[in-house]
Amino acid sequence: MSSYIIEKKGDTLFVKFGDPAQNDQIVRDAVNRLKEMIVSGELSGGPIIKVNGPASLPVAMAICHAIAHLYQVVACYDPKLGKYVVAVTHSSNSSLGELVD
Repeated sequence: MSSYIIEKKGDTLFVKFGDPAQNDQIVRDAVNRLKEMIVSGELSGGPIIKVNGPASLPVAMAICHAIAHLYQVVACYDPKLGKYVVAVTHSSNSSLGELVD
């Protein structure tokens, strides 16, 4: 098992911690998983990708960097709002901080 688990369902990446590890290893495992998903075609880009689940700040930054150029919009789930918040946009149809379902 990996220290970080990433699964894609529809337009959402579900992320969570796996085996116990420190952030240096978790970041490497998360990025390696994303690379596998890109090579297999599972992450091929598109209009939006949503990220849902727990992540430390280093892991969240690594995930965002790895996918931000594949998708026009990257949004992260905020459980307090019950919606996704647009964190990265390359689209004139979305704005930073916009809430999406």
